Amino acid sequence: MHQPQPQQPPVPAFEAQPRFDAVPAPAQWRYRPRRARWDNRMVRAGALVILLALCGLVILALVREQTGTEGFVVGLGLAVLPVPLLVAAFRWLDRVEPEPWRNLAFAFAWGACAATLVAVLANGFAADWVASAAGATSRKQADAWAATFVAPVVEESAKGAALLLLFLFRRRDFDGIVDGVVIAGITATGFAFTENILYLGNAFGEDQLLGYSGLASTTAATFFVRIVMSPFAHPLFTALTGIGFGIASVAASRQRLRRVFLPVTGLLAAMVVHGLWNGSAGLGGYQFIAVYSLFMVPVFGLLIWLVVWSRNNELKTVRTHLPAYVAAGWLTPVEPQALSSMRTRSFARGYARRSLGPAAAHAVAEYQSLATALAFLRRRAHRGAVGADFAAREQELLHHLWQRKAVARPALAHAAQVTAPVRVPPRTPLPPQWHSAPGRHPGPAPQHPPGHGDPYGAAGQHPFAPPPYGPPPGARPPRNP
Repeated sequence: MHQPQPQQPPVPAFEAQPRFDAVPAPAQWRYRPRRARWDNRMVRAGALVILLALCGLVILALVREQTGTEGFVVGLGLAVLPVPLLVAAFRWLDRVEPEPWRNLAFAFAWGACAATLVAVLANGFAADWVASAAGATSRKQADAWAATFVAPVVEESAKGAALLLLFLFRRRDFDGIVDGVVIAGITATGFAFTENILYLGNAFGEDQLLGYSGLASTTAATFFVRIVMSPFAHPLFTALTGIGFGIASVAASRQRLRRVFLPVTGLLAAMVVHGLWNGSAGLGGYQFIAVYSLFMVPVFGLLIWLVVWSRNNELKTVRTHLPAYVAAGWLTPVEPQALSSMRTRSFARGYARRSLGPAAAHAVAEYQSLATALAFLRRRAHRGAVGADFAAREQELLHHLWQRKAVARPALAHAAQVTAPVRVPPRTPLPPQWHSAPGRHPGPAPQHPPGHGDPYGAAGQHPFAPPPYGPPPGARPPRNP
């Protein structure tokens, strides 16, 4: 018996975003409902910026007080060296669907300001308590105990708070292990940056006091251990927490225990590995090298393998779930395969840049990111992890794709022919504007092509929605949606 398909609301338009003249829609529609003034996103963002700025000023004053002005300047100059390399490495891992810059900026600022402030204050109190109440025979022993048993708990909890906040308030940007590792790594990079300023500044002050200089100085030894040998240490620890949040982000909404248990497990693992690292650093000599070589390096290699495997799995998700939109007429048959290849995506951006300039390359990059987000959204729907705003979110992504298709589709088709000529139809023609002078943007997206009709149908309905919505009458779903 034929079941009537549920009616979808008309396709919405946007107010503060690009106009979508190709699809009629109500003029006063907003994707996110209007909130009360105290609950406004701008108010929350402003309060967060003020909080992070205050934390930054306080931690700046504390570090400068401990290191002195000259030590602070030297520590800052040396500590900043690994930051661009680490950020670039995490951005490289996150190429399939890049994390928004605002999330990464928040993560770095939280690690560099808020998390370090909590760690500096809590670790100082912990060392004092261990020295007075836990039976430590010397201040050095108290510091070693605090570094092994207290600092990992405090520091990993403080860094993990950034992941928790983004997990709660930016859930749509969490799509798996890669996102969790990237956010965790950027947070830990910010934390290590401020911590390195403190350690290197103190080492420089000690050298100035004792008259050491050159390779035999404490500054050189600290730089070698913290910047050369172990710049990945803090990112490695916090990445374990990120893995827990990343797996929890794709769990179904009914799996509440899993969504709580996995992040907690990842946090505990980060604390254990961090404590082992701090404890081995106090041993010195061959014992530290043994722990570094036999444990830390293999764990780091295993993490890299897991992230690369997860990224390849994300590309498989694109290849598996985008054919649903090919059947609905939103994408061309070549696009799922082209968008699931990093080589083809890169070639398409380069071809657009050479043919039409940087604006076209940016449009192609946005198209690729939007299509990937659409595949991830559909994967969530199949896993039962989609929210109540699925239809609106899907329409929003499709709208943005349609606006950029005039630039992105020819670039992807040409890139697919060059990189994988066997898998695509040959001789895909390019529109005339692609043969114009370099640097010219082809302009706004055209109206819907003749014969294709309005992709939303005559009634403005959504053409192909995943369960529980189902396909429109007469549509043939793909074999492997």
